[in-house]
Amino acid sequence: MKIKFGGKWVLLAGVTAATASLGGAAMATTPSGILSGAVLARAVFVDRVDIKFKVDQGPEEVIHANDARETVMQQILIAPGGSTGWHSHPGPAVALIKAGALTLYSGDAPTCLGRTYSAGQAFVDSGQGHVHLARNLSQTENVEVWVTYFDVPPGGAVRLDAADPGNCSF
Repeated sequence: MKIKFGGKWVLLAGVTAATASLGGAAMATTPSGILSGAVLARAVFVDRVDIKFKVDQGPEEVIHANDARETVMQQILIAPGGSTGWHSHPGPAVALIKAGALTLYSGDAPTCLGRTYSAGQAFVDSGQGHVHLARNLSQTENVEVWVTYFDVPPGGAVRLDAADPGNCSF
């Protein structure tokens, strides 16, 4: 993922490592229209922290970070028509939509049915290999998302690129 740092675009080292680890798998998809991905804060819990999220959207899902380790906060701006590319996270993530509307697609959904979150709404991503892609379907408005990532390896990447699972036609 590219982020703007000191007026320059920088490629996060973890993305290269994650892509290389795919081996013979299909190539990772490239994000497009990401205007900013500024990491705002990064900290390590002083005490061992065990976090559980219960998400009930049909069948209840319990998302567990046994040792939350490092926590990272990031602000992401996505231009109209932009996309994050297929990816996952090392641990759970809580996303808050500050402006616009973000449509999230799951790599394990056979029909590629997206779920749209609007300004003022939030969602929890399970991380731990849950491959997904987010898109800004607007033609005129940026999407602003604030994400808190839990259970990030110390100094590690918050985003792990993934191959296109093939369930969506875009």
